[in-house]
Amino acid sequence: MNRKKFLFLILPILILLAFFVELLWGSVSLSFSEVLSSLERITANSDELSTSDFIVLNFRLPKAITALVAGAGIATAGLCLQALFQNPLADTSILGINSGAGVGVALYTMSFVLVPGLGGGPGVYNVWAIAIAACVGSLAVLLIILAFVSYLKDIVSVLIIGVMIGFLASSVITILQYFSEEEALRSYLLWSFGSISGTTWEQLRLVVPVVLVALILTLGLPKYLNAIALGENYARSVGVNVKQVRVSLILITSIITGTITAFVGPIAFLGLAVPHFTRILFRTADNKILIVANMLCGSLLLLCCDIITQFPGGDLVFPINAITSIIGAPVVVIGIIKNSRGKSVF
Repeated sequence: MNRKKFLFLILPILILLAFFVELLWGSVSLSFSEVLSSLERITANSDELSTSDFIVLNFRLPKAITALVAGAGIATAGLCLQALFQNPLADTSILGINSGAGVGVALYTMSFVLVPGLGGGPGVYNVWAIAIAACVGSLAVLLIILAFVSYLKDIVSVLIIGVMIGFLASSVITILQYFSEEEALRSYLLWSFGSISGTTWEQLRLVVPVVLVALILTLGLPKYLNAIALGENYARSVGVNVKQVRVSLILITSIITGTITAFVGPIAFLGLAVPHFTRILFRTADNKILIVANMLCGSLLLLCCDIITQFPGGDLVFPINAITSIIGAPVVVIGIIKNSRGKSVF
């Protein structure tokens, strides 16, 4: 068995293992047998649920499913953007879509300070309203980016415009934060930390189908991504419509990023680090392998990061963005060093 087949065999097993640990782990200690019994009663649709059944059904199972879907989605979006821009530092925040979602949430939670009657008002925050505000912000940035894509021929210019949109969004958020009250500021900061623990079954009914459809669409892209990786002229010579592929990539990554960010907040570094981690692990640049491998690695990494954030038997939980950054930054550095070995800056 070669290395790639072995990894494709072992990764789903590790994901299943991490998924089950995620169900066991938390502020309330549950034993292995309690979780198994709870899963049996939940799947049997039993009317009599114990406390452990309630915890597994309403808190830990939605959180574990969110980690699976969000991890695969963010990692795949990062890989698509790195292929789109031919830049290993591109990730889900590079087009300003995360920033757009941040502005939407900031306007909802803090704008009432500047314009009374606008936004949620002090202490009046609805989870669905925050999600809708994030979606609207992401969509607005997406429409701006698509307008520039149809106008500009240089993809690097689109990249720079995405970065500038991020700066503009940061400025708007900073102004709102400066004038906002403590409670509004706290609500926005909690959202910006990122968390997969607050998602409900109602939210998953929207997030899972949207992200899964977008992920399935990416499975049809490897041939085009491999052609573009060899150069635009080569891609055009083999019949690839480069502009159409780029617009498709931007749409797919925007839908994935906007949907996930709306409900779990911005998850840092995952979109940047997982593609590097996958290339190092599988030792390949073939997108036919990388896209599926990236989904598996993204799900596994986000599950592991969320497990690390929690202290079993205690209420202390670290922000997930802190853990993804601690794990992701060394992975990116190792990937860049491996790719730059033998080259000299001077």
